[in-house]
Amino acid sequence: MKEKVVVTGGAGFIGSNLVNGLVEKGYKVHVIDNLVAGKKELVNPQAVFHQIDIRSLEDIQKIINGAKYVFHLAALPRVQGSIDDPLGTDEVNVGGTLNVLIAAKNAGVKKIVFSASAAAYGDQTELPLRETMETAPKSPYGLHKVIGEQYLKLFSEIYQLPTVSLRYFNVYGPNQSAEGSYPLVIAKFMDLKKKGLPFTITGTGEQTRDFVHVSDVVRANIMSAESEKVGKGEVINIGSGKGTSVKEVAEMIGGPIQYIEARLEPKDSIASIARAKELLGWEPKTSLEEGIKALSL
Repeated sequence: MKEKVVVTGGAGFIGSNLVNGLVEKGYKVHVIDNLVAGKKELVNPQAVFHQIDIRSLEDIQKIINGAKYVFHLAALPRVQGSIDDPLGTDEVNVGGTLNVLIAAKNAGVKKIVFSASAAAYGDQTELPLRETMETAPKSPYGLHKVIGEQYLKLFSEIYQLPTVSLRYFNVYGPNQSAEGSYPLVIAKFMDLKKKGLPFTITGTGEQTRDFVHVSDVVRANIMSAESEKVGKGEVINIGSGKGTSVKEVAEMIGGPIQYIEARLEPKDSIASIARAKELLGWEPKTSLEEGIKALSL
């Protein structure tokens, strides 16, 4: 019998890649997604798909029962969306996360791995960004992710539910989306290049981001679930450990650049990945140059 695992948000960009990785490892994967942001065609045909909403504890409980691991990725993931609709996004990102935790506790799940975010850091005066720094989110979305981390830690302490939170930096790769008002920068540039349009860069383009390939994020999730060394609500950065400016990314992809007005965003973002190396034995394998080249093929 294959071991059952559940991926919430498994029809999304990172979730669909994780589902593929879990299927390859021989797990029986169940996907929970309401398809508000996800696409059913991204879901691996070997996975069992359930079009349900994490805001319904009763619905998700039935799917999570019998699972060994739960990977919780389902969220409304855009910063601007959380600013425009703080109540609606809170219901999904905070209330939905609590439902997943309750269902996992009730089902006796062996571990839950939560997709957290570097948005938890906000603006910090020091780089690289370390998990020991005080969180300072600048949006409801960032705050939702911090609340999620704290809920996971509490569930580990109170109910002995093994949990771990992975703080993703700028994830890119296959199935990434160029849609929405604040799309992922690499996806957006790829899309503009395909359309023969200039790359729009806010401000000077000198702002740096820590880009990490989705295949490395998938490995981090699976290693976190299977590792005996984590499960007490640890928070772990998942990034490349390197900062690359938005302008440099545009130059790597190749195309004309058009500068537009700066917007409110952190100037620089670089992860310390020392904790991931120490606790998981994880480090990224795909360089940004390799990842962009593969996407361009």
